[in-house]
Amino acid sequence: MRRFKTAFLLGAGLGTRLKPLTDKCPKPLLPVDGRPIITYGMDHLLTVGVERFIVNTHHHPDAYRVVFPDGRWRGREIIFVYEPQLLDTGGGLKNIEHLLSEDGAIICYNGDIITDLPLKRLFDGHNEKKGEVTLVLRSNGSPQNVSLDEEGYVCDLRHTLGVRGTGDYLFTGIYAVERSFLGHIPRGQKESIIVSFLRRMAEVPRVIAGVVIDGGQWFDLGSPEEYERAELLVKTLCLTKFD
Repeated sequence: MRRFKTAFLLGAGLGTRLKPLTDKCPKPLLPVDGRPIITYGMDHLLTVGVERFIVNTHHHPDAYRVVFPDGRWRGREIIFVYEPQLLDTGGGLKNIEHLLSEDGAIICYNGDIITDLPLKRLFDGHNEKKGEVTLVLRSNGSPQNVSLDEEGYVCDLRHTLGVRGTGDYLFTGIYAVERSFLGHIPRGQKESIIVSFLRRMAEVPRVIAGVVIDGGQWFDLGSPEEYERAELLVKTLCLTKFD
C-alpha cells in the first residue's frame, strides 16, 4: 500500500485572531507546553512514516529559521517556501508543486492544530476511494459544513452548492492530495483550497472523498480561548513519545 513521505504544513497565515501574540510571531510557532504548535503536527506525521516536511511562510518568516536553525525536525528535512504575497491555502499548495514528484501524493496539515487522531485511516481511505483528494472529517465539533454522499464522496462544501448529502461533518484541516490535483489550481494567485475543491467538483463528480475519524483528540488553536486551554489539552494526547 502506498505511503505518503512528504507533508505540507501551512505556516504562512497572519494569525489575526490571536493578536497581539502573533504581532511578531507566526501562529504555528506560538509555544504550547514549552514547544511550538507546529511541532505537534510534525510528531503526529512522523508516527505514520512522513520523512520530509514542507512549510510555507509569509508573516515573520525569519522566525522559522530561529526555531529550526538546521532546517530539520527530529532528523527529518524541513523545506521552507517563502510567499512574498500571501497565497492562501490553495495558492500555497500550488506554489510547492515543483518540489513534488510527478506521480506523488502528499499530506496537507494546518499548522495551527494539535491532534492525535489515528492518521493511518486517512491513508487507508485515500487508497480505497482512489480520488484526487481525501479530507479528514469528524462528526463532532463545528462548523459541520462538509457534506458526504452515500458512498463517502464530498458533495458540498460550506453549503455552497445546496446539495444535501447523508451527513455533514467538521473539516479538520488534514487531507491527502494527489499531485495531479495541483494542475487544477491557478499558479501565482491567492486562492482558498475550498475554492479549488469546488471548482474541481464541478468538473468531475466524486473526485474528492472524505474519511470520518472520530477517534483521538482534535484541537484548533485559532481562538484566544482555545490557545489559553492548549497546555491542558495537549496532556491528553496519545502521540508516540520521542526522546
